[in-house]
Amino acid sequence: MAEPRRSAATDAPDRDSSDLKGARILVVEARFYEDIADALLAGATRALQEAGATFERVSVPGSLEVAPAIAIALDAAERSGRPYEGAVALGCVIRGETLHFEIVSQESARALLELSLARRLPIGNGILTVDTDAQAWTRARPEEADKGGDAARAALSLVRLKRRLAAG
Repeated sequence: MAEPRRSAATDAPDRDSSDLKGARILVVEARFYEDIADALLAGATRALQEAGATFERVSVPGSLEVAPAIAIALDAAERSGRPYEGAVALGCVIRGETLHFEIVSQESARALLELSLARRLPIGNGILTVDTDAQAWTRARPEEADKGGDAARAALSLVRLKRRLAAG
């Protein structure tokens, strides 16, 4: 018997968001594919609101600009005395006929991981890397794969972990 399809939303160790109230999250979205970005943002926004998190949104042109924007915003937030507890990266990279797809998809993921580790910052990676527009839409729509929502829930899960370990 085949296993049912699983997602980050159903694999979460607990669905209790009571310990996430007031979490301050940064959402950085790449707007290269405007409509897809809107769908990803809708899913992320819903997940953050359901958890009781507050969030601010920053838009950048493309996926390579997401990690630097997070770093810039983190520094500004820390200087203002209002640091972020986590971030959500949203964007889409669709395969074309050149190596640009490989460079952007790999380097955007690498930069997010390096930033997350260096800053000990929970980051949910919702940058889609797909072959076609149809694949992007299937993953972006909140009523289908909801990868924007999954990225937000992943970041929130790490915020929850960080809070619990800090309290213990």
